Amino acid sequence: MSVLEIIPWIVASVVLLSVVWIVLISWRNGISPMPTSKSVRLVVSAEVNRIPGYGNIIEAGSGWGTLGLDVIRHCPGKRLTGIENSSLPLWFSQLHTILLTRFLPVAGSQESLCKRVYFKRGDIYKSSYSDADIVLCYLFPGAMVRLAEKFKQELPPGAVVISVCFALPGRQPIRTITCKDRLRTKVYVYHY
Repeated sequence: MSVLEIIPWIVASVVLLSVVWIVLISWRNGISPMPTSKSVRLVVSAEVNRIPGYGNIIEAGSGWGTLGLDVIRHCPGKRLTGIENSSLPLWFSQLHTILLTRFLPVAGSQESLCKRVYFKRGDIYKSSYSDADIVLCYLFPGAMVRLAEKFKQELPPGAVVISVCFALPGRQPIRTITCKDRLRTKVYVYHY
């Protein structure tokens, strides 16, 4: 067999292993990493921009990094740490960050994108939220139940939680926005 005949088998094997890996992590987490639609990213960015000044954002379950990167690109003065436990989406978001910092300037900001965003491997249920000014979530109901008490205990006064799709149990949002995507996705905003 020649090298040219082997390459498709190698590519197919890598793709198959990647899919199996994502399925296993999704099964363990209870949800698969989902990219966020553009209209939802714009709504979340607008909500983050409503919060004046500089701020630390933690994205609980950053997945492929689409939400966090778009927020940082549109929200000058904010810094984001994305926490993800699934390797493939984490690597993708880290690579995406590198590519954006090389080829896409950030409007209205002299500070480099790479100094304002960091995606790391971690467990959203064990991570600390005590330094967060803003928490972004695009999770699932079970995760929101688990995080509700943690947010109550750890978030500093004045912190904001912005959740895509799923509400925080036991809390009344200060605002609920219905996005103009075809799913009519809801974004919930909470103040602590």
